[in-house]
Amino acid sequence: MALLDDIEPLKQAALADLQRAPDLAALEQSRSGYLGGAGKFTALLKQLGTLPKEERPAAGKLINAAKVELESALAARRTELELQAALPKEPNDFTLPGRRRRLGRVHPLTQVTDDIVRSFRKLGFAVADGPEVEDEYHCFDALNTPADHPARDTHDTFYLAAGDATAANPAPAGPRFLLRTHTSSVQIRVMRKQPPPVRILVPGRAFRRDNADATHNPTFQQIEGLYVDKGVTVTDLKGTVEFVFKELLGKETRIRFRPHYFSYTEPSFEIDFSSPLTRKMGKEWLEIAGCGMVHPQVFENVGYDPEVWTGWAFGFGIERIAMIRYGINDIRLFYENDVRFLHQF
Repeated sequence: MALLDDIEPLKQAALADLQRAPDLAALEQSRSGYLGGAGKFTALLKQLGTLPKEERPAAGKLINAAKVELESALAARRTELELQAALPKEPNDFTLPGRRRRLGRVHPLTQVTDDIVRSFRKLGFAVADGPEVEDEYHCFDALNTPADHPARDTHDTFYLAAGDATAANPAPAGPRFLLRTHTSSVQIRVMRKQPPPVRILVPGRAFRRDNADATHNPTFQQIEGLYVDKGVTVTDLKGTVEFVFKELLGKETRIRFRPHYFSYTEPSFEIDFSSPLTRKMGKEWLEIAGCGMVHPQVFENVGYDPEVWTGWAFGFGIERIAMIRYGINDIRLFYENDVRFLHQF
């Protein structure tokens, strides 16, 4: 019966040790000393075989009940010590106001893009998107840009495939891939998948091999629009552009078109605008975008009948609009991620 007499004192000693444990490491040491593989209660279980057969059930029941009580006390003490460990080491006044996280701001280029999209949505335009890594067909060929056009030179475009073929280094078979130089490639993708009428707006990044300075950056944000339907004219183009720029740059804004050349539009125009913003810069008129009626060859390339459908397209840089709108004189400020600059918007 000596074994049965040892169970209760051992349990009480274990409960006291667990309660006195000052930290989680000491608690684990106490647990191992009593309930581990070489612990004292484990040793008691091993002694059951020395008892008479009729005493073993009662002794086993007492030992298991004691172990259950110890494991419950162990879990409760562990919760207490974990909570203590999570508390600050230094005293804190929990009645003080909390520390609020500073909220971020929408980037100025995103603000301008959102405003442009909002204006065009009023006119029924949908937003389209496409890949930034393009092939020559969608970026140049389908847009009626000839092979000898300067935009296709390696010093103007970021090509991802091998350079021009030579006798010693023939060009690989298949299309050449590049970083798109404009979002016009998305217009081609949409027209090849969708029959007219089409009314889309295409914002996104474009890439050209420019040296970064106050007015140029190799990566820039562009937005283009395309409208194709029966009976579309330059009048529709001018009215749309005028509406959008008045919303962006003020009701006093005036628009004028100047003849220009783009390979994928005919006739083509440069768009100038005049407003109090241009006069602050010492200029009455300032160039802001390019546009024109979609070239019949482009329609044929995508399977549209140019005798039935007409349309116009335009494109301009988001950075230029933002610089004029906010009076910013260096495009690089948009990409330096200086929070002192961005916090102003």
